[in-house]
Amino acid sequence: MTVLCLFLALGLPQDTTTVTSTRGMVVSASAVASRVGADVLNRGGNAVDAAVATAFALAVTYPAAGNIGGGGFMIIQPPAGKAIAIDYRERAPGRSTPTMYLGQDGQIDRSLTAAGWLAPGVPGTVRGMELAHRTHGRLKWRDVVFPAAELAERGFPLAPDVARGLSRALRGRMAPFASSVAAYGKPGGGEWSEGDTLRLPELARTLRAIAEDGPDAFYTGWIADRIAEGMAANGGIITREDLAGYRARVREPVRGSYRDFEVVSMPPPSSGGIVLVQALNILERFDLPARPRYDPATIHLIVEAQRRAFLDRARHLGDPDFVEVPVGRLTSKNYAAELARGIDTAWATSSVALGADIVTQPAGEEPEETTHFSVVDAEGMAVSNTYTLEGGFGSFVVVPGTGFLLNNEMGDFNKKPGETNATGDIGTPANLIAPGKRMLSSMTPAIVRRDGRTVLITGSPGGRTIPNTVLNVVLNVTAFGMPVRAAVDGQRVHHQWLPDQALIEADALDSGGVAWLKARGHDLRVVGRWGIGDGHSITIDPKSGVASGANDRRSPGSGVAVP
Repeated sequence: MTVLCLFLALGLPQDTTTVTSTRGMVVSASAVASRVGADVLNRGGNAVDAAVATAFALAVTYPAAGNIGGGGFMIIQPPAGKAIAIDYRERAPGRSTPTMYLGQDGQIDRSLTAAGWLAPGVPGTVRGMELAHRTHGRLKWRDVVFPAAELAERGFPLAPDVARGLSRALRGRMAPFASSVAAYGKPGGGEWSEGDTLRLPELARTLRAIAEDGPDAFYTGWIADRIAEGMAANGGIITREDLAGYRARVREPVRGSYRDFEVVSMPPPSSGGIVLVQALNILERFDLPARPRYDPATIHLIVEAQRRAFLDRARHLGDPDFVEVPVGRLTSKNYAAELARGIDTAWATSSVALGADIVTQPAGEEPEETTHFSVVDAEGMAVSNTYTLEGGFGSFVVVPGTGFLLNNEMGDFNKKPGETNATGDIGTPANLIAPGKRMLSSMTPAIVRRDGRTVLITGSPGGRTIPNTVLNVVLNVTAFGMPVRAAVDGQRVHHQWLPDQALIEADALDSGGVAWLKARGHDLRVVGRWGIGDGHSITIDPKSGVASGANDRRSPGSGVAVP
């Protein structure tokens, strides 16, 4: 029985209650998109149907990251049997080269991946949704895609964060692209405001074509023609052949355990699952449940585990179709025990010293605009999906006549071969640019199970903070026994090896705790109370089957919806 059907009224303060249901649930960064997914559940769809509908709806309501011009990853856990991972990460165009983003001075020219027609990889979202639906969906394809087309046609009221983000983009990097301004500019000019209705008729036309003619409309039909024409006219390199050749992949998930919980997450070309499992394996050696959650000594151990997992990310991880990734070793308990023995419980490790074999000189970051949603249905099928355009609004380029934004994912490759520096650029071989290769990601869709039953569905946006945001949520549930609202609200800590700095959300520690960590060698930066990640999560009581959902208060327009 549904106990409560609740999602945020746009523009109102975030509700902090937990939503519960036995009929299924969708939690996403957009209350409107969550409602679309829940309506599909109500019409007899399963969790995959609802996930596909939510993904296409987010392409309408959450343009900073929701997309059909990007890519991502999905974990599907059927009610019984093994989970699968769907890799629909973007691929490098056929004309890509390892040094295509270096300037004449030999240094990385970040403007080339920040915006414009040279920044996108070949989009994977539409093929990814098709693969998920074909293998696990119940309703007809048209029935799960068409609601997004209707939403784009009739319009929707802007959440405050979406209104601010659009206005900022239109004033900035979107301004040079006439097709982008035409698609997203406010009719009559001026700034978008909370509650304004945004209508996207060109995007509606594109979504109707995908709904009625199938994904081939995007990859080999008129939409592909528009993408290829725009690229050719503006210095881009994606061709019609690149689009026609794109395929999503079913992969074997990364699996691990923490205490008596099973952890299922994404394998390469995502780094997320390996980083998550490796960090949990290390922390399992230190009996965290016996420690206070926000004691500085606990934070120290979490940071040291994160530091080591991210170093191995830089050393080894890339597209497994191009490089050998030692997944078994990196996720083994024996290797974690070896790493744990190197942790000094009273002193911070130097990241540069720890990774001296690959640091070539004592800057770079992954943008943080990604979005995650979690879904469960009445039968217990669970979906954890994270997808992205990379930076907020991707490349800022709307393909003329189509209404959708292209990603700027090529920036996730290692862009200067051989240079790994203390400010965060990585130049190791595994993730160098190559034609057809999928760029390394941090996305970490995750499902946690106990005794063969799903107990947690989670994930997050946040660039390189993603695996550690998921780690924080998973630890809150599994090690510290928090209910889902407290687990999502809890303050987070992040360390990504380089730059050698730990981030921690305000109020996690008092001034004495901060001083304790700094006195033990940590470069610690306190960020805003809601500054790291965005973990829309669901827990399921294994005895009653009641699902409890918590949208993250770090995302003002987010919401939970139930049938």
